[in-house]
Amino acid sequence: MPESIQEFAARVLAAQSATGRLPLDPAGMPAWDVFPFEATELRVKTLAPLEEEKPRMGVGGPGCPCRGDGAGGWPILWTNEHWQIKVAPPSGSPVILILEPRQHGDLDTLSVKRAGEFGVLTVALVRAVETLPSVGRCHVSRWGDGAEHAHVWFIARPLGMTQLRGTYMAIWDDLLPPVPVDVRDDNADAAIAHLRETLGT
Repeated sequence: MPESIQEFAARVLAAQSATGRLPLDPAGMPAWDVFPFEATELRVKTLAPLEEEKPRMGVGGPGCPCRGDGAGGWPILWTNEHWQIKVAPPSGSPVILILEPRQHGDLDTLSVKRAGEFGVLTVALVRAVETLPSVGRCHVSRWGDGAEHAHVWFIARPLGMTQLRGTYMAIWDDLLPPVPVDVRDDNADAAIAHLRETLGT
């Protein structure tokens, strides 16, 4: 039988020290060359108790960002009947693109046909981002804790900056100085042009 959340929480909390903190194993993540912080004096926060999940933004559709027109720094660069691609505001990444369905819903509510389209678009978008001369890898991430609507992130990792590889790229993205808007736009335009060529749209 799968573990309940109460059993999971009890097991994790039991691993805490006498001061109520999980140990930061110096041979674990802090030893990884991609770990973005010096571990001296770094402490793991105490874990909060279980709580009710907060409603995500746009539950059921009304007030969902998917209803927007790309305002607020997230312009829509590409669209077809069922999908759209937005570009995120400038950040430490060369470019971040967001793929989302135009009809409200999350990944687990996609029809088989939309799921197939999602797969094709994901592969095409990764290829497009990885053609940029400043990009070594395109990371694909889906968190979705803030908004109900499906939105998948395509995060460009700078070429040759191997210290930024892996899951920490999402953290480095907030630490690096933001790229200029015109650089972000040129990168996004080139990726979308490659996507159009690939898809024939």
